[in-house]
Amino acid sequence: MIGIVMATMLEAKPLCEAMQLAQLEEKPFCVFGKEKHLLIISGIGKVNAALATGYLAQKYGLRVFLNAGAAGALNDKCAFGNVYHIQEAIEPDALSVLTKRMRRIAPDLLDDFPSALLATQDVPVVDEKKRGELSLIADLADMEGAAVIWAARKFGARCYLFKIVSDTSEHSDDRRIVENIKMLGKELSDFIIERILKALPQSDEEIAIDDPRKR
Repeated sequence: MIGIVMATMLEAKPLCEAMQLAQLEEKPFCVFGKEKHLLIISGIGKVNAALATGYLAQKYGLRVFLNAGAAGALNDKCAFGNVYHIQEAIEPDALSVLTKRMRRIAPDLLDDFPSALLATQDVPVVDEKKRGELSLIADLADMEGAAVIWAARKFGARCYLFKIVSDTSEHSDDRRIVENIKMLGKELSDFIIERILKALPQSDEEIAIDDPRKR
């Protein structure tokens, strides 16, 4: 079974409808499911994302996670409306205790998808100055990705990240970004169903989880 972690119902609704997922739980998180897939609405931010991932992992014993949703572009490499496979997540607002450097973590990877580096932090990035600062270390910015990976790793699970570009330096208004996410919802849903879910490992042999502490 595959666990899909999405921050908001706004992002998840088109996918729930397309996959005909039924609501299974309302609290502490909204959980939808059907056959081999469970989708959880985590809420915005790293704490919510980590809690939701851990909840699915512990309650349902999931070994494969997909975190998908919207992200802001930090440079010209990532175009509006395109979906990118995250190859590394960096936390600008979280430093390693030992090295005092920004924490970094790599998710699992699939072949034949355009890739990008992700900056995950609890403060949204909308102004041009902040985008410019973060563009030195990443291509995209979100508020959940790194936390989903960390939580999945705690339970020895695989974790894959895909982000659709919902805003660029041209989009600094929160209301416009929300409208963009609504507009791109079906596109992200179709991409998940037609490409990502088909590429994810399905059987125990394909999953073959090793000890995440050795990664």
